[in-house]
Amino acid sequence: MSLTQSHYGTTPDGKPVSLFTFQNADITIKLTDFGGHLLEIITPDRKGSPANINLAYTSLDPLFSRNPYFGATVGRVANRIANAKFSLNGTEYTLPANNGPNTLHGGTIGFDKHLWTAAPRRSEIAGSSDSLTLSLTSPDADQGFPGTVQTSITYTLDSAGLFRIDYQAITDQPTPVNLTHHPYFNLAGAGNGTILNHLLTIHADAYTPVSDTLIPTGEIKPVHNTPFDFTTPHRIGERLANVPGGYDHNFCLYAKPNSSSLSPAALVLEETTGRHMEISTNQPGIQFYSGNFLDGSITGLGGPYLKHGGFCLETQKFPDALHHPHFPSFLLLPGQTYNYSTTYRFFAK
Repeated sequence: MSLTQSHYGTTPDGKPVSLFTFQNADITIKLTDFGGHLLEIITPDRKGSPANINLAYTSLDPLFSRNPYFGATVGRVANRIANAKFSLNGTEYTLPANNGPNTLHGGTIGFDKHLWTAAPRRSEIAGSSDSLTLSLTSPDADQGFPGTVQTSITYTLDSAGLFRIDYQAITDQPTPVNLTHHPYFNLAGAGNGTILNHLLTIHADAYTPVSDTLIPTGEIKPVHNTPFDFTTPHRIGERLANVPGGYDHNFCLYAKPNSSSLSPAALVLEETTGRHMEISTNQPGIQFYSGNFLDGSITGLGGPYLKHGGFCLETQKFPDALHHPHFPSFLLLPGQTYNYSTTYRFFAK
């Protein structure tokens, strides 16, 4: 196991940005302290040939402006908030409308647009795990949200190929917090065609339907006998034509006995390479996005990214829970600690 740090560039205001590289015998993972962006995930196929399976830009500069959240840390609130506003304790808060009438992924300057403070921890014990903690303080009224929120995210890669992300946050005022990561995957290799033939399993028996602006309607519907039933493996493109606009929906994961235990959330297989990715979490939801807005205009690592050239599986609380009280709440109170984890296991057979 190893964790190295190198210079990756500078922010527009001249601050240095670092690249951190995790490496074990088979897997290399690269990420930056600007927005906590994952840049590369290099894993072997069944023949042992490595390839990057994570869609990303080839340089730092595009992350400052145009960015479809490739590999980004997303906050203060992941996903969409309807009409860019919410009420809390009798006060209405107005947020940036950066996705039609709605707020998406924390607003115009979300957590993905900040330089985080990095604290790498390199283990002195052979074979043990190295980790990296990124920290960020979001001040009161940041993007319109109340309260000062202190966030830390710890990334760990172990010798068995398990990549773990642990999220923590505290606040001094009641405020919504819903953090996630937004990697786009193509297990055949980034830029290597579409993901429509990937076999996907999601451990969820219900999903939350959405409006034409992708805001949950408030319904929680069973997936049985619908194109949203991934309780057994299905190809991503198999029923895509029956989902207007493509998949961009929250799935309600099976109930867990307690919030400290991680349970399987999703499994993806790319048959030609034999690559598998297994996701576990203690979050109640996972957003499945089938890369509907990719259109070939972005050329990143591996080449141009076609429509459906990557997929996302983002662990989360249910979107827009601020307007749906029966959804799991993501309101964080003073004295509480937001504490959730997600793991990715990469293997080939």
